[in-house]
Amino acid sequence: MTQHAPQRYSAAPSGPSAPGLFDLAADHEQVVHCLDSATGLRAIIAIHSTALGPALGGTRFHSYPDERAALVDALELSRGMTYKAALAGLDLGGGKAVILGDPAQLRSEALLRAYGRFVQSLGGRYYTACDVGTFSADMDEVARESRFVTGRTVAHGGAGDSSVLTAYGVFQGMRAAAETVWGEPSLAGRVVGVAGVGKVGRHLVRHLVEEGAHVVVTDVAPTATAAVVTEHADVRVVGTTEALVAERLDVYAPCALGHALTDEVVDVLRARVVCGAANNQLAHEGVAKHLDERGILYAPDYCVNAGGLIQVADELEGFSFERAQQRAEGIFDTTRRVFALAAAEEVTTAHAADRLAEQRIREVGRLRGVWLP
Repeated sequence: MTQHAPQRYSAAPSGPSAPGLFDLAADHEQVVHCLDSATGLRAIIAIHSTALGPALGGTRFHSYPDERAALVDALELSRGMTYKAALAGLDLGGGKAVILGDPAQLRSEALLRAYGRFVQSLGGRYYTACDVGTFSADMDEVARESRFVTGRTVAHGGAGDSSVLTAYGVFQGMRAAAETVWGEPSLAGRVVGVAGVGKVGRHLVRHLVEEGAHVVVTDVAPTATAAVVTEHADVRVVGTTEALVAERLDVYAPCALGHALTDEVVDVLRARVVCGAANNQLAHEGVAKHLDERGILYAPDYCVNAGGLIQVADELEGFSFERAQQRAEGIFDTTRRVFALAAAEEVTTAHAADRLAEQRIREVGRLRGVWLP
């Protein structure tokens, strides 16, 4: 199976010149649309590649502006999961699912169990887990109908909240970036701006504060920033992401939704390092070059945010937090490899990460082919 570098799609309205739905998914193995009218379930499961093993990726529960936007997000996220698993050294492929709608209004046992039946119908080609808008308790409900679920609660033998090791891995990647830029792998005394302090961002803030960094945060939810300040009194809050980007930062950490790094953001960004937990941070491929030209070191998102995937993948073996944390600590060395290749080959760090992931997919994937249950 030929693997392609991640491509960036926009959820533009359909029209005569817009790519068709099959064109959007041209490099994917399978896309499943799931509909259960009785529960209100509308979902998309996208399997990008099973060349390295069954696809694993979370289920995002989100209010999309339209169905096309949901499809684009599922395709882009699943593609990123292929590269994330490959670079992390896992024998897993890339997949992702999205449930369309407001989780506060639609979430129910019946809906989650209906979704679980669709996951089960794929026979193990896709394993699901938590993502934005879903939690370990939701995975327990999904697992009542499917055995291909990970990221379950500790009470049910699962790994629990995968954001714990996601944040830990981002912190390790940030340490590697600090070493490259300032000569030592420490954030002590550095000013770090964190955009989004929900699931992952709040854990990242804790690591940074313990390291001795000066942390500035923002979030669209005032309750999220309030919770962080209650826990860490020295953390400073600014009102908007635009205000955060304009701060005199050493490190900028996008930890909310994707496409946070636009040309406009890069133009005003003062930070020397970008390293965050959000998926698909680059609004388009040219942004990586733009960051490079401005002397800003970009730690590729799927490289540094792989800790959560490592955590839920470990659950498939019988979960050990200590073992998973040790594996997530390896993100430090993986990020250093990406930076070293980028410098040696004079390419962007995004390109270097893609090269390393694609090399493993080629070398190992040709031994496996498409994964079948």
